[in-house]
Amino acid sequence: MTTVDNFFDTLPAQLSSAGPLAAATQIVDFFRHQGAYHELFEALKMKARLELGLPPVPPGPDEVLGPVITDRLERSLIDACRTVGLLLLGDGRIREGWMYMRPVGDRQAAADALATIQPNSENLDELLEVLVHEGVDVARGYGLSLSQLGSCNSITLYDSTVAYKSKADRQAAAALLVRHIHRDLMNSLRMDVGRREGKPPLGETAEAILAEFPTMLKDGSYHLDTTHLSSTVRIGRVLEEPALLKLCLDIAQYGRNLHPQFQYAGDEPFLEFYPNSIAFYRTLLGQHVEAGLRLFRNKAEALDPREQGTAAIETYIDLLSRIGRHQEAFDTFIKMMPEGVRPTGIAPSLLELSQRIGSFQPMLKHCQSKNDYLGFAAALLQSTSNAVATATNQPTSLDGGKTS
Repeated sequence: MTTVDNFFDTLPAQLSSAGPLAAATQIVDFFRHQGAYHELFEALKMKARLELGLPPVPPGPDEVLGPVITDRLERSLIDACRTVGLLLLGDGRIREGWMYMRPVGDRQAAADALATIQPNSENLDELLEVLVHEGVDVARGYGLSLSQLGSCNSITLYDSTVAYKSKADRQAAAALLVRHIHRDLMNSLRMDVGRREGKPPLGETAEAILAEFPTMLKDGSYHLDTTHLSSTVRIGRVLEEPALLKLCLDIAQYGRNLHPQFQYAGDEPFLEFYPNSIAFYRTLLGQHVEAGLRLFRNKAEALDPREQGTAAIETYIDLLSRIGRHQEAFDTFIKMMPEGVRPTGIAPSLLELSQRIGSFQPMLKHCQSKNDYLGFAAALLQSTSNAVATATNQPTSLDGGKTS
C-alpha cells in the first residue's frame, strides 16, 4: 500500500510497470486511506478521465468532447461526489459532505448518513441547516430543534423555513410540534392539579381537566407560554390525521378558557382566534359541521378579498373539500374567487378539485369562458393523463401546483 513515507517512490514505479490507470487507482486508495476527502475527489476525477481515454487533467476550457463521452464523464463525476460526500458525512463533517451530495440529488442517501450522527452543541447548527433549511429530512431536523432548542425557537423555525416546504414536510413538522406542545401542556396541568389537590386529575384531556376544575384559569393563570399555544393551534391547520386534529382542538379549547388578556386576535378568518379555531377543528372532526361551515362561509362572503386577501374564501373552500364536499368546494371556487387575484395556496386549486371530483369538464368549460388558456391546457392534459392511468390501472397524482 502506498503510504506517506513511500508515496513519492511507489507511484512512479507503479506508473512505469502498470500504466496510468493503475497509478490513478493507487492514488485514489492513498487519499481514501488518509481521509483526505477533498483530494480524493480530485483523484477520482482524474481516474474517471483516464478510464474514458482522456488526459487526467482537462487541457483547458476549450476541451471538446462528444455527447457520449460527456455523458459518461458527468456520471462518473456524480459518482465521485456521492463517494466523497458520504465519506465526509460518515466522518461527521456535515456541511462539507452536503456540498458534495447536493449535486447528486440523492436526499435519502444523505438523510441515512445524517441519521447516524448524534447531535451536540458543535454540530447542531449544521444539522439543522442541512436537514431543515436544505430539506434533506425536515421531520428529523424539526424533531432535533424541539428537543435541543425548545418550543420558541422551533416555532420561529417553522414560520421562517418549514412553512415554505412541501405539504408533507409541513405536516410532519406540525405533527411533532402539536404533540410536543400538547404533552407539555398536559404535564403542566397535571402537576398543577397535583399540587393544589394532592392527587392527579381524572381527565385525559385539557378540556376534561378544566371541566373538572372550572376555576383553574380564572385568576389569570396559565400552564404554558400563551404565544406558543396560539402558534401551535395556527400551525396545526395543515394537519389531516384525526388524532392530531383532536390534540389541536384540545389546545384551542384550553386557550379559549384563558384570561381575556391572553386571547390574542388572529388574522381573518380567525380574528376571534380561539372560537374560530375551535369551529375549524370541530368541522374537520365532523362535529357541528353545518355551524362551522356557516361561520366560515359568512366570513368568506363578508370580507372583501381585494382589501383583505383571499384567506377567508380559501379557508372555506379548503374546509368543504377536506370534509369530502368537493363539488361544493369547486362551485364555491368558481363563484367566490375573484378574477385577477392569485390564491395563496390555502385552498386546493381547481385542478386538484377536479381530480377529487373525478371530472375535468367543469374546469374546461370555466377556463374556456374566462379565456384562461393555461388552466384549460392543464385540465385537458391532466384529463388525458387520468384516462391513460385508469386504462392501465396506474395511480394518478397532481403536484399541488396552484394552476388557475
